[in-house]
Amino acid sequence: MKKLGMGLIGPGFVAGHHIDAVRRLGDVDVVAIAGSSQASVEKKAREYKVDRAYGDYHALLADPDIQVVHNTTPNHLHLPVTLAAIAAGKHVISDKPLALNPSEGLELRRAAIAAKIGHVVTFNYRGNPLVQQARGMIAAGELERVSFVHGHYLQDWMSDPNVYSWRSDPGKGGLSSALGDIGSHWCDLAEHVSGLKIVSVLADLTTVIPIRYSAGGSAEAFSQKGGGERVPVQVHAEDLASVLLRFDSGAKGSFSVGQVLPGHKNDLQLEVNGLAASLKWKQEQQNELWIGHSNRSNSVMDKDPSLVSKVALPYVHLPGGHQEAWADAFCNLMRDAYGWIREGANMEAKPAMLPTFDDGYRSTCLVEAMLKSHAAGGVWQEVQYQPVA
Repeated sequence: MKKLGMGLIGPGFVAGHHIDAVRRLGDVDVVAIAGSSQASVEKKAREYKVDRAYGDYHALLADPDIQVVHNTTPNHLHLPVTLAAIAAGKHVISDKPLALNPSEGLELRRAAIAAKIGHVVTFNYRGNPLVQQARGMIAAGELERVSFVHGHYLQDWMSDPNVYSWRSDPGKGGLSSALGDIGSHWCDLAEHVSGLKIVSVLADLTTVIPIRYSAGGSAEAFSQKGGGERVPVQVHAEDLASVLLRFDSGAKGSFSVGQVLPGHKNDLQLEVNGLAASLKWKQEQQNELWIGHSNRSNSVMDKDPSLVSKVALPYVHLPGGHQEAWADAFCNLMRDAYGWIREGANMEAKPAMLPTFDDGYRSTCLVEAMLKSHAAGGVWQEVQYQPVA
């Protein structure tokens, strides 16, 4: 089998995980990476053991050995880089969020569909086997009618005012910080698992740390790098938020996000309550699925290939008791993405787990509705989303 060639643009925090995941597939060559300067990208290329390094992403897009481009640049570069990759005839795997706003997201969705290229957004929590187990149980009616979808996504890496990231700069990260960064993950997971769509929101946003101190650079996620004299920077984007939700079925929901909450590292939790049962999944205990009952004892399903459904089984790669983790779920997403691309990226053949640019566009619509709800004083706001024609 001929290997597909992969090129990556934007070698920051998550880039190494993209490279590791595709190398694990065995049928993909990491051909090249591109960065903001030749010197910096050559250093990253040595670190990632990649042979080719380009200081200009246009040179990478012109490389004939590359069929698939991974866009892991800061948010404000997602639109121009992805459009250029599509114009070059490349399949694209974009880090989330897909774009800064719905207008950009819709443009990218339309361009990808028109070009008939593979287009994927890394809502990677879908790739966990017990997430697929929960989704399959709900789709099969085991919970009966879903009434409530709730949870949170909490972190602490921005608790220190000395951490300043481009995510706090509206020119680079967009108008939203916590909601766009991790709230987008939670909402995608909630819709994917429940099978329901969020139709309106009521949001309350807060900036807990309004002044941050920058040393002139941007810290990578989950790091506190940087030295030298620090300059105060006014921050307006939210680092804490709570949102009420209404779904298209009539179900209700709620979630909170925060990145300034000490002790919470990557605390993503989703619970779905139906009339017959409840399901709860915690990212930090991702090999367990809690199942709640009203007429008998609650139980916990372990990640075990002998226990999970046929829907979840393709995403389990180790025997019971052998823990699979974040990187494995990320690799599952890449496995589906490259399998789909290799088969021609026909939309009708797309794996159900795989998130596309339509999901990325939808996510920008959800975040925009939350921002509008808060700006209007905390009122219900309908989600303005244009479905694929």
